[in-house]
Amino acid sequence: MKQKKPEKTEDSQKPKNSELEELRETIEGLQKEKDELFAKLQRVSADYANFQKRAPKQITDTISYEKEKIIKTLLPVLDNFEHTLHNANSAENVEAFVKGVRITYDHLLDILKSHGVEQIKALDEKFDPALHEAMMQKAEPEKADNIVLEELQKGYKLNGRVIRPSKVIVNKLVSEQPAEPNGQPEEEREEVDLQNQKNNEQEIADME
Repeated sequence: MKQKKPEKTEDSQKPKNSELEELRETIEGLQKEKDELFAKLQRVSADYANFQKRAPKQITDTISYEKEKIIKTLLPVLDNFEHTLHNANSAENVEAFVKGVRITYDHLLDILKSHGVEQIKALDEKFDPALHEAMMQKAEPEKADNIVLEELQKGYKLNGRVIRPSKVIVNKLVSEQPAEPNGQPEEEREEVDLQNQKNNEQEIADME
């Protein structure tokens, strides 16, 4: 006699329905998370595209602003030069004119210093190839060797970085000539060698 298969009851189907519901909720959550991430990615991409468009203009505007700022700080120096030149004809003596030029020069140096520009010290300083460019050499025994004797052109740094080295003349003392072997000058040794050679030749001739 065949046994009847047990019929599926509602209780046996409930766990499967519950699992399917959980999977459905998980899928919906992942889909929502994906949509949110995709939306964020789109916003970031759009912001980056706008940045690429804005950046060149911002850089150009910044450079223009800095140029304008520097030029404005230099305008008073130009005014001082004009004032000095205007009064040159009426100046009582050359000393007053030179004084006016000196004041203007110092003013310009102060402005450059405010922008991070400084002069490189060279005169009477030890020669430094990183700061100085040797144009020629001199020998002054009263000065130390490798000391800068003259400054032909001033050098400058910008925020500590050399933008133009100083062109200088360097003191290079001539080293003493090394003593000849046996304390005998080279010319005297050549004469002795020549005489010895003649004597040897004479001895050979006598033996023949």
